[in-house]
Amino acid sequence: MTCEISSRPLSLSRVERHLGDPASGAVVFFIGRVRRESAGGRRTAALDYETDRAVVLARLRDLERQALRRFGARRVFLVHRVGRVRVGDASVIIGVAAPHRAMAFRAARFLIEELKREVPIWKSDRWARAPAGHRRRTRPRPRGARSPG
Repeated sequence: MTCEISSRPLSLSRVERHLGDPASGAVVFFIGRVRRESAGGRRTAALDYETDRAVVLARLRDLERQALRRFGARRVFLVHRVGRVRVGDASVIIGVAAPHRAMAFRAARFLIEELKREVPIWKSDRWARAPAGHRRRTRPRPRGARSPG
């Protein structure tokens, strides 16, 4: 199988082994990792990913077929992690083998962009706690005041 959803840490060497092809002069990898800083500047401790495996695998296989047909790739491997993924760990690995580098780069770019845009994988942030001296202070609410929402 060349498309996977995994609850275990992802292995680049496993993806690389699958892409071995004597007719391919180029192999390109994209590795998406969980980064420490979120877009809002908060520190991330981990991301939790969840999805419907059957739906996602069908969509990933469709993307694989498109990359093979549209960009001349000879082999593709897509794997996305589910569950808790800590900062620095890979959440997605995409590998493409093609006869020429331009084909491989275009196919890999297509795959990650379409995966992010079209494939229903949901993530939620697990925030790191700030050290005591770095916590943002808020004004205490008066007694009896209702919290918003």
